[in-house]
Amino acid sequence: MKTLKETKCGETVTVTKLNGMGPVKRRIMDMGITKGTNIFVRKVAPLGDPVEVTVRGYELSLRKSDAQMIEVE
Repeated sequence: MKTLKETKCGETVTVTKLNGMGPVKRRIMDMGITKGTNIFVRKVAPLGDPVEVTVRGYELSLRKSDAQMIEVE
């Protein structure tokens, strides 16, 4: 599966699955990233960390490690 980390700048994707366990998964879900949510990738930093996305109408920056736990289509 493709992860949010592999998504190119300017693409809109839909979350299919959240990987991770316990508090890490809970933190991602608390940010509004849940299964079926659309995510627009706004910017990717030159070294790939962080990734700036738009989720549910607000901007959010995610670490590369967190973006890798989010499977998208």
